[in-house]
Amino acid sequence: MLQPTRIIIADDHPLFRQALSNMLIKQFPQTHLLEAQTIPALEQLLLSSVEADLLLLDLDIPGAQGFNTLIHIRHNYPQLGVIVISGFEDKDTINKAMTHGAAGFIPKSTPVEQMISAINEVLAGKLWTPTGSFSAINSQSALMAEKIASLTPQQHKILMMFADGLLNKQIAYELGLSESTIKSHASTIFLKLGVRNRTQAVIALNELQLLQTNFD
Repeated sequence: MLQPTRIIIADDHPLFRQALSNMLIKQFPQTHLLEAQTIPALEQLLLSSVEADLLLLDLDIPGAQGFNTLIHIRHNYPQLGVIVISGFEDKDTINKAMTHGAAGFIPKSTPVEQMISAINEVLAGKLWTPTGSFSAINSQSALMAEKIASLTPQQHKILMMFADGLLNKQIAYELGLSESTIKSHASTIFLKLGVRNRTQAVIALNELQLLQTNFD
C-alpha cells in the first residue's frame, strides 16, 4: 500500500478535521498531516509544501470561491492530487468537481471504511466517486474553467477581489501595486476570459461557483 509523505486537510470544521486526522494517522502512520482552515492558510501551505501528495479540500472553507479554488489549485499544482470532501453531494456538484480536476469526491456522510478505500484509490492513481455519480458536464462550463485556469496567480487573486466588490484603488492598496498596474491586469483578465468588463468577469466566475446556501 502506498504511504504518502504529506497530506493537507483544508476544512474549517474543527471536529470533522480532527476526526479525519485521526483516521489518516491510523491508516498512514508515517505520513505528515498539515491542516488549513482558510484559503489564505491553504495557499501558504501549498507554497511551502509543494511535495504534498494529496489535498483533501472542502470547497466551502472561508475564502473559497466554489469551483474556482479547485481550478486554481489544479492549474498551479498539477502534480497534487485533490479529493473534494463535502457535505453537499448531489450528482451535479460531483460531476463538476471531477470535470474541474478533482481526483475524487467523498461526501462527508461516507462511512470511514469507504473513505479510506477512496483515498487509497486516488493515491494509486485512480479516480473515485460514489457509485454512478460521475459523468461529463457541458462543454461551455469546461471551457470557462480552462480560461480561468489560464490566469496567473496574481490575476486570479485580482479576479477574486473583483468578485468581492473591491475598487481598483482598493485592490492596488491591498496588493501594494499602482492603480494603473491593476487596470493593466484587469484588461488581460478580460481578454483571457473573453469578456468586456469586470461585471461580465464576475458573472463568468460565478457560473463556476457552488451556491453557498447549499453547503453544510
